[in-house]
Amino acid sequence: MEEAGELGAAISRLKRLPGIQPRAGATEADLVLDVARELLDVAQTAITMMFVLEEQYNLDIESVLAEHLDKLRRKGYLV
Repeated sequence: MEEAGELGAAISRLKRLPGIQPRAGATEADLVLDVARELLDVAQTAITMMFVLEEQYNLDIESVLAEHLDKLRRKGYLV
C-alpha cells in the first residue's frame, strides 16, 4: 500500500531519522500536519479496501466489525 510508505516517510521526517530530510523550512508543526494528512490517507485507503472486499468477495463487514469491536473491548480500549 503506497499510502503506508508515505506515512512511514512522514513519521521519519518528524522523528528526524538519519537519511530522511524534511523539506526546507518545515517546522515541527508542519511535520506533524504531514503525518496527520498521511494517516488520513491510510485510513481512507483501508476503508475503501474493506468495501472492495465486501463487493468482490461478499465479505460481511458488519460481522467483521463486530468481531473487531469485541476484541477492542476485551483489551480494554472500549467500554
